[in-house]
Amino acid sequence: MPKHGKQYLEAAKKVERNKFYSVAEAMKLVKETSYAKFDATVEVAFNLSVDPKQADQQIRGALVLPNGTGKTQKVIVFAEGPQAEQAKEAGADEVGSDELVEKVQNGYLDFDVVIATPMMMAKVGRLGRVLGPKGLMPNPKTGTVTMDVKKAVENVKAGQVEYRVDKQGLIHAPIGKVSFEDEKLAENFNALRDVILHARPASAKGQYVKSVAVSATFGPGIHLDPLNMN
Repeated sequence: MPKHGKQYLEAAKKVERNKFYSVAEAMKLVKETSYAKFDATVEVAFNLSVDPKQADQQIRGALVLPNGTGKTQKVIVFAEGPQAEQAKEAGADEVGSDELVEKVQNGYLDFDVVIATPMMMAKVGRLGRVLGPKGLMPNPKTGTVTMDVKKAVENVKAGQVEYRVDKQGLIHAPIGKVSFEDEKLAENFNALRDVILHARPASAKGQYVKSVAVSATFGPGIHLDPLNMN
């Protein structure tokens, strides 16, 4: 068992271990149990009864949260011609082709999201060893491989989050900051919940959502009823 500090233990006392909280209760409590000295991120963790080894159960996608994430994402775009100009107009932090590929190969990693046009993927593919382990490789399922780079950049800047089931069947995603109003955190949670529920694979057996919890950075988990996340 990991050892927790005094601040964590004090925060954990506010959470009833065997209680399922409503969304409204959880969003209020997650702020009360945050003890970080910065505007902590509020995250949600879904434990799903899926087998990620099965192709049809690899749940992955992206959505724009109604109230954003509270974080300004730095976006780079691999594009040429009209798409490059559209990306710049949409507010991309850096746009390029071969020179940008070389820059990343040489160690440039000061960005949060990578977008590319389909034509550029042959070149971006050379960055797989760099971008892959960091979860930054563009992917059509998350809308980051597209000809509509303008919309893709705008979505990221508006508060788009990516979600992806890991090897243990877990999905972790941010839904805002502790400085958000309770109602805005709830709206963001509900949007993500609905997308994940809608993504249930037809081949998934039994109870789809086994558990769900929200927490602030460093804070204790607050559990919601996986059968009634309202």
